[in-house]
Amino acid sequence: MGLTTVGKEIIAKALMGDAITEFDHDNAYLGVGDSSTAFAVGQTDLQGSNKKRVGQETSFPTRSTTAITWKSSFGADDGNWNWLENGVFNAESAGEMLARDVEDLGTKVQGTVWVLTKVGTIT
Repeated sequence: MGLTTVGKEIIAKALMGDAITEFDHDNAYLGVGDSSTAFAVGQTDLQGSNKKRVGQETSFPTRSTTAITWKSSFGADDGNWNWLENGVFNAESAGEMLARDVEDLGTKVQGTVWVLTKVGTIT
């Protein structure tokens, strides 16, 4: 996962006990978009003209030592385009983007349900 500048700032704030909007079950969203624009640390949102964020499935995110796993299900009407980018957010709209990846995951079509799972490991 490409950690953004904002993502690095959020981690630093959390370590110092500063107030942040967490990336927990109530606030975390996975987003997908249709842009293949290269990752840059200064990006604050997905780059595509089509983009959609979806909240977490029950019991997610999870943490195992230094690995955090987020999981969202994109329903029949959600994100029906070529998934070229994805990111982790702490709000359904606006908010902060922790990380963004550029990868072609295929084209989701109307009527299908896709599940996106993202694992971020602190190294």
